Amino acid sequence: MSYPPPPQGHHEYYLPPPPPQRTNGKSIASMVLGILSIVIPYIGFLFGIIAIILAAISLKEIRRTYEEGRGMAIAGLVCGIVGTLIYAILIIIFMLVMAAAYNY
Repeated sequence: MSYPPPPQGHHEYYLPPPPPQRTNGKSIASMVLGILSIVIPYIGFLFGIIAIILAAISLKEIRRTYEEGRGMAIAGLVCGIVGTLIYAILIIIFMLVMAAAYNY
């Protein structure tokens, strides 16, 4: 299938498509670490804290540089907070049980 040549009388200029937007790497890392903070036991607490920090940094960078990845940064922030809270609550419960067993 061949296309007809463009008309010779018209001098139209076609702009190339814009380059694809870059995705912020910190937002990808925060999302991955946020998901891992929920899934991986014990170390998930640390992964959640790192995910929260990376998400906050990437949201500031995205606002400044107009990069893509805002949704991933928000997902990393939410998952990091949830993972950190889950394991913080588990650590507190474990400490309370140990304290009660020690006093018993």
